[in-house]
Amino acid sequence: MPYTNIVFNAAYWKSFTQRPKFTQDDIPDLTGKVAIVTGANSGLGYATTVALASHGAHVFLACRSESKALEAIEKAKAEIKEKNPLLKGEPNLDFLALDLNDMKKCHHAGKQFLERGLPLHILVNNGGIMTSPYGLSADGVEQQFAVNHMGHFVFTMALLDRIKESQPSRIVMLSSIGHEMTVKGGVDFDTLNDKNASNPTSRYGRSKLSNLLCGKALARRLANEQVYVNMPHPGFVQTDLARNNKDSLGAVAAGVYDLAGKMCAASPEVGCLNQLYCATSPEIEEKDLRGLYFVPVGNECRPSHYALDEELQEKLWLFSEKLMQEKIREP
Repeated sequence: MPYTNIVFNAAYWKSFTQRPKFTQDDIPDLTGKVAIVTGANSGLGYATTVALASHGAHVFLACRSESKALEAIEKAKAEIKEKNPLLKGEPNLDFLALDLNDMKKCHHAGKQFLERGLPLHILVNNGGIMTSPYGLSADGVEQQFAVNHMGHFVFTMALLDRIKESQPSRIVMLSSIGHEMTVKGGVDFDTLNDKNASNPTSRYGRSKLSNLLCGKALARRLANEQVYVNMPHPGFVQTDLARNNKDSLGAVAAGVYDLAGKMCAASPEVGCLNQLYCATSPEIEEKDLRGLYFVPVGNECRPSHYALDEELQEKLWLFSEKLMQEKIREP
């Protein structure tokens, strides 16, 4: 039954009664740090970018649309200067072309960054889509799985050696409580592209579960490194992520979701705190927190039983590696 884990998860409900253990004021000085944020031109990605750059980081906005990214950069610079009038110099923001819908382009984006010769201390895999109508990616893979999981997997693998060279470093794989709404079995490898074997909600859940599974598998591989991989759930945040709800779920469901968003959802500036905690909090290194699922803000929480299945984690990792090699191979 969907969300059974959360219903009976005391740590999740306790998080609603606690004061946030991390705010933007707790972000340390990031001068000299280099960060990449995917999907950075709007919503949580934009808010994360502003916060990181406000504290001195050199931030790359990894986005598909150059025009939207450049517009976001100018907006962010103005916002940062307004909030920090004593800030010396210009906020350090750059565009990096990244199309999560195409694995070759994800691999190329990683190579383009590497050619700049910079370290990489923080990677925030934030970009994604939700409950979009059924479709296939440029590589012929179900689109939510392709964009939310495979695109980030390929991009991260292209950057991993540089991240290891730059340690101590962080990799943030944005997940969601929606991972509990996945298909039967967690990830249905054999029917991944079968439109009739899933629905828009379970396809989203499958992709967000994949972020958790992959994050745990990666954290295990980096156990002897000072590279801290964690998977936050941002909470219910008012962004344009739900823009496809009407087409996929119908007008009534979309209307209820939008109304709830206006009444209950957090702003992106608040919603990004959990991923900022994973990306910047000194506590992550001090307590050696890695391979964990966090609910807002900075509260470790048990994910679904599928997410804790080490065999499934390894199966997805090997599946993703094989698919990546097939798709990025030059003809």
